[in-house]
Amino acid sequence: TYAMWWIKAAIQEYILRSWSLVKMGTTANQKKLFFNLRKAKGKISALEEGDLKPDQVAQIATRLGVPEQDVIDMNRRLSGDTSLNAPLREEGEGEWQDWLVDNSPSQETVLAGEQEGQNRLSALRDALGVLNVRERRIFEARRLADDPITLEDLSGEFGVSRERVRQIEVRAFEKVQEAVKRNLATRELPRAGA
Repeated sequence: TYAMWWIKAAIQEYILRSWSLVKMGTTANQKKLFFNLRKAKGKISALEEGDLKPDQVAQIATRLGVPEQDVIDMNRRLSGDTSLNAPLREEGEGEWQDWLVDNSPSQETVLAGEQEGQNRLSALRDALGVLNVRERRIFEARRLADDPITLEDLSGEFGVSRERVRQIEVRAFEKVQEAVKRNLATRELPRAGA
């Protein structure tokens, strides 16, 4: 007779775990609701499908000694799993999954963005080739670094005034800008001819 209780507990645990694709829960309140909710709904004549009325939820929660939110959650879980491939209407037009919205960018958008980024990076690398060593160092230190170096530090590094470093930076930027424009123009010409 003692083994009967363990066998019954094992069977109930199996039923609770395999009832749904969604985990039902294993707390004492959830187990109590799982096995007694239908009986409690029958006693208060709340057998219709769908959500319970607030007064019905309060009655069941009081009767079973559980929080009202647990009653609402378990009632929704026990309504059963629904396939996303199930038709919306009996006529068979459309499925539930058609109403799911994916806000992430499409594969085409992601790929186009990556290619655009690679093209820009390639154009910048090619454009940096038109600068001499000093222009390149100043341009990278002032325009491409996450934490730009001050004009004062660069003037000390090259032994020139801060104004001269600023002029070199402006000239280097203009050179890079022109080189990028030329580079992009030559890349687009073969596409236009194709």
